[in-house]
Amino acid sequence: MKSSLRNTLMAAMAGAALVLAATSSHAAVDVEAAKALARQNNCLKCHAIDKDKDGPAYKKVAEKYKCKPNAEARLVEHITSGEKAKFPDGHEEEHKIVKTSPAKDAEQIKNLVQWILSQ
Repeated sequence: MKSSLRNTLMAAMAGAALVLAATSSHAAVDVEAAKALARQNNCLKCHAIDKDKDGPAYKKVAEKYKCKPNAEARLVEHITSGEKAKFPDGHEEEHKIVKTSPAKDAEQIKNLVQWILSQ
């Protein structure tokens, strides 16, 4: 009986640690810096927070990747590689590569992605 109680407590503690890690990750987002980077790269020309434009609304992107363990890495790849993006009319174009100053600043990219995922 002691062993099963200990296992239950350990599982509960592990679950709480995961929730805390996920919460603290989103709490650390610098919203103003993310918005500034999005504006500098004209992201808001094709995307909005809550309505579709040529690209999906960031709320839709966040919903699509909700609870997916690779969400952050997938979006980082999408905005830094120039891979193809599909448009509502069916045509495809290379997604614009997000530029940072200093160049290729992983923390700025990560902050932008976390902001998108927090919508």
